[in-house]
Amino acid sequence: MMMETSITIIKLMKMRFIYIACLSLLLFSCGNSAEEDHAHDAEGNHITTGVPAISKTIWTDQTELFVEFPALVEGETSKFAAHFTALDKHRPIREGSVTVSLIKGDSGIRHTVEAPSSPGIFSPALQPKETGMYDLVFELKTSEYSDRIVIRDVRVYESVAEASENAEEESDAGISFLKEQAWKIDFQTAPVTQGEVYEIVNTSGVWQAAPGTYKILAAGANGMVNFVSENLTEGTEVKKGQLLMTLSSEGLSSNNIQAEIAQAKARYDQAKAEYERKKELYEDRIVPKAEMERVESNFRVAEANYRALASNYGAGGKQIRAPFAGFIKAVNTSNGNYVEQGENLIAIGTDKSRLLKTQISASYNVGKGSIANVWYKNDLGEWKSALDSGGSIVSVGKEVEDLKPMIPIYVKVNDVVERPEGSFTEVQIALGEAETGVTVPEAALLEDYGNYSVIVQTGGESFERRPVRIGKRNGKNAQVLSGLQPGEVVVTTGNYQVKMASMSGETPGHGHEH
Repeated sequence: MMMETSITIIKLMKMRFIYIACLSLLLFSCGNSAEEDHAHDAEGNHITTGVPAISKTIWTDQTELFVEFPALVEGETSKFAAHFTALDKHRPIREGSVTVSLIKGDSGIRHTVEAPSSPGIFSPALQPKETGMYDLVFELKTSEYSDRIVIRDVRVYESVAEASENAEEESDAGISFLKEQAWKIDFQTAPVTQGEVYEIVNTSGVWQAAPGTYKILAAGANGMVNFVSENLTEGTEVKKGQLLMTLSSEGLSSNNIQAEIAQAKARYDQAKAEYERKKELYEDRIVPKAEMERVESNFRVAEANYRALASNYGAGGKQIRAPFAGFIKAVNTSNGNYVEQGENLIAIGTDKSRLLKTQISASYNVGKGSIANVWYKNDLGEWKSALDSGGSIVSVGKEVEDLKPMIPIYVKVNDVVERPEGSFTEVQIALGEAETGVTVPEAALLEDYGNYSVIVQTGGESFERRPVRIGKRNGKNAQVLSGLQPGEVVVTTGNYQVKMASMSGETPGHGHEH
């Protein structure tokens, strides 16, 4: 009995060992299955094994398209991960539809998706029916705008083997910076262009009020000042025709405006009556012409004097109103003060245009005709052109003095400038004839101890830090003497983050959030 029991136990132990071994083999097999070796598309679906992944990046004036898809094979379904970025503020397209078409001649196939699978990413699919060379067309429609992007000469292969042998996958060389990373930060790109460059003189300027943009209001009569508002202070905004203060002569024994208006009204009425009587007699040839002219002159003078005194007179006394919309530049009196006619009361100004006074060395022998443009920094610290917004060179000084060896230049600026009068700003003056050269925005430049480089976008998610040699600069754009070609795309905002990604030594895993 004991012998049979021992044999049974041994058999059970062997069966348990075999079971554990089989289970381990199964688990090992599952953990290393081809399931995890497959590539996945934007929705997590498998891409056919052995088909190379293709990626293309196309820019239009409005949109950047970065699309990834398996090489197209006859009879095989290829799903696209199409990343759409609106170049305005470099934001992902969050709503709208995308239609992808595969066209050869007058025929083709298409597929439309009505919404992104995740912000910025659309996932259409196509199943080519015939081999050959096609145009791959993406049509984007949103509530804000529409765009059409064409990728020429896309090949449809006969088999997976042919695609594997001939299709070229994009190299992962360079700096990897995913679209999801760029969409989450302040990011912007710009094309390298051919532009005009000038000889630039760096100087400074001071803001002044342009002629016609301010007016000093004087007292139209003697009287006591009464402020209508408690907030009548420098910088307060006012509307055209707004009542600012009144001048009251109530209680004054002399220089009483009310009494003066009454007297002027009486003289006016008397002169008018005499003029009308004499006019009838003159028409009947009873009164001579000289007499008629004397009476008419007295009437016109009395009328003008009365209307001048009575203008802007209302409840509370003589009214002082804003002549245009703007702001208070200066208040030259106080509430309750007695003022005499002609005294300055208040100054009203506007920011509709400004006068920028700058200066340049006499060695440049500059004249109005030799100044091509003037740039200044606005209140946001951005470079702005004075002439591009309708401004003009008002005047250029003709003489210099021993103690003032600089030539003054006055520039009218039509842009609204939120800077106090008398404040300074950086100025750049473009002189002479323009030269044509390769240019990039100043913001694209990265400087390291006098050496310059830019971040070039070589693909949708691939970048390259490239050294450049720069020439003339105008604050907004810089001339590139070597290192870039027109049509390339550089990062203008967020380039520091891409630079740091290249220095971290870590390449982010290639994948997308969906």
